[in-house]
Amino acid sequence: MPGLSGRILVVDDNKVIRQLIRVNLELEGFEVVTAADGAECLDVVHHVRPDVVTLDVVMPRLNGLHTAARLRSDPRTWDIPIAIVSACTQGEVDNGETVGVDAFLAKPFEPTELVRTVGKLVREGRQRGRGPEGGAQEKDAGGEGGESDRDGAGMVDAGGDAGPVARPGG
Repeated sequence: MPGLSGRILVVDDNKVIRQLIRVNLELEGFEVVTAADGAECLDVVHHVRPDVVTLDVVMPRLNGLHTAARLRSDPRTWDIPIAIVSACTQGEVDNGETVGVDAFLAKPFEPTELVRTVGKLVREGRQRGRGPEGGAQEKDAGGEGGESDRDGAGMVDAGGDAGPVARPGG
């Protein structure tokens, strides 16, 4: 998938994971900006104007699901595609779908699946009316925010020794 483009905001409290996601996306042509938690994400999202936001679930200050809900409730960010990249429980998947998360990718993830998922979300975001030049365009967007065909990334790791849990509808 060479030649992919778009600006991605990667949000994870683990510096190693942030760097791993950054490197994998940059190798495929994406521009990557990072934040250490949900609060920092909300501080920088309006300046960065990303095409996609990836969120870990468990983070200090503001977790990924609350961050996703805040992004969806803000008229400036409601239509940014959101991917949860985390080892999350079935309840967290259900809550994520309720607030409008577009995709779920279980940790540990395959780099190719990360790139595929992010690329798909960039394309879907542009089809929703986001600008092709990286970042949101100011526009009065009608329709329903946060809704899309969510085929996600297949499986979601339940964490611990529990093994993978099938994603609803997936």
